[in-house]
Amino acid sequence: MFFASDNWAGAHPAINDRLSRESTRFAAAYGTSDLDKAIERKFNEVFERDVAVFFVATGTAANSLSLASMARAGGLTFCHTEAHVIEDECGAPDFFSGMRMVPVDGPAGKMRPENLKERISRYPQDAIHHGRAAAITMTQATEVGTVYTLDEIDEIAAIAKANALPLHMDGARFANALQALGASPAEMTWKRGVDVLSFGGTKNGCWCAEAIVFFDPALARDFAFLRKRTAQLFSKSRFIAAQFEAYLKDDLWLDLASHANAMADRLRSGFNALNTARLAWPTNANEVFAILPRTSAKQAEEQGARFYEWLQPRDMPEKLAEDEMLVRMVTSFATTEEDVDQFLKICASA
Repeated sequence: MFFASDNWAGAHPAINDRLSRESTRFAAAYGTSDLDKAIERKFNEVFERDVAVFFVATGTAANSLSLASMARAGGLTFCHTEAHVIEDECGAPDFFSGMRMVPVDGPAGKMRPENLKERISRYPQDAIHHGRAAAITMTQATEVGTVYTLDEIDEIAAIAKANALPLHMDGARFANALQALGASPAEMTWKRGVDVLSFGGTKNGCWCAEAIVFFDPALARDFAFLRKRTAQLFSKSRFIAAQFEAYLKDDLWLDLASHANAMADRLRSGFNALNTARLAWPTNANEVFAILPRTSAKQAEEQGARFYEWLQPRDMPEKLAEDEMLVRMVTSFATTEEDVDQFLKICASA
């Protein structure tokens, strides 16, 4: 019953097998192998256009270097108040980009468009003392398990375009959001106005595979130097490419995300039927937030369940009683129906 994070899950057997096969051969280094180039072309197919792709090792690197590519002196990056880039990356996006993160409020983990407009208006391009607007980043799926709809992405992108700001999407759980919406990769990104994407694979069955995708290759003209200078150009980068080869083959990545989302749906349905616990708010992808009596949470942990106690969001719909706690549960490609049902059974009996 491992619900602490999809990062806790292992790697999918198909990805392990592809890595094993890759380990027995020789190939050119530093991203110049035939495999690296083939997978870069595969991303063109996935997104239905020519893109520039750069492999990196972590989501933090993907987000930080994406924003660094947009950097301007005195620049400010706008994100949701509780976005991963501002809450959980130890200032890495600020460090690598040299820009400051500006929080934007909004319900359900999503920036409210009018709030974003207001925050941007505070930082005109000649605001020498306060800094100037330089970029917007949005998290899809969000830190609270919700998903921006296509119309909501359109709204954020329109604000970015009106202010001549590049738009970045943090897609650590990109596949989960995609499956929740039933959209294509193109429909959820460049067709809506997204300029750069952090494409996550690690949380969805890969061992260590993230990519930065530029939808206009011209924007990536100097990025190879930035990746090298920040120690993210791996000599054996083909091992990241090998993971993506297995991940993208026959839409495995979408199948894995669909399974994780289905297990989250099973959790959500189960909590809706309980009298001893309840959902904290509606979610769409593979994160579930619930309010449990502390006695139930303790009993579940004693029986092997793993999850995180979560800080209450600023706009949480209801407050907790003293004997209650907010928990986050994340499902993955490796979560089973038995895991879910056993956890719900413990909560029901506590």
